[in-house]
Amino acid sequence: MLETPLRRRPEFYLCAGPTQSRVLPCELESAAVARRLVAAVLDRWELPELTERAELIVSELVTNAVLHARTGGASVRVVVTRVHGDRVQVAVTDLDQRPPTLVEAGPDEERGRGLALVAAVSESWGCERRAWGKRVWAELARS
Repeated sequence: MLETPLRRRPEFYLCAGPTQSRVLPCELESAAVARRLVAAVLDRWELPELTERAELIVSELVTNAVLHARTGGASVRVVVTRVHGDRVQVAVTDLDQRPPTLVEAGPDEERGRGLALVAAVSESWGCERRAWGKRVWAELARS
C-alpha cells in the first residue's frame, strides 16, 4: 500500500491583497506568532531582505502592547501592509489610548530599548490614537 505524505496545515492562510492581519491574545507568547506571521507575509511578497527588521519591529510592538497597555487581557491586532512596491508597514493595535513613550534606557537597565530599536531599524514610525485605543506602526523599505 502506498502511503501519502502527511501535509502540514499552514499556520497562516494569507489573502491575495496588500494587507494581512491577525488578532492575537494580549500575552507575551503572541510576539513569536507575530514574528512568524511577518516572515510568512514577506516571503509571499518576495521581500525576504525586510524579514529580520520587520520581525524585530513586530516583536517589540507586541511586547510593548502586552507589557504596557492596560487592557485587562484583551487582544492585539497585528497588521502588515504593502504600502507601495518594496515599502511595508507593520502595525500593532491595542485598546489602551496612552501613546508609547520613547525613553533613553541606561546601560544597566534591562528594559526600555524597544521603541529606540524600532526607530533605529525603520524608515519611520508613529502612533495614532483611536476612539477605542491606539495603533503603533513602523515602515520599512529595501535599502
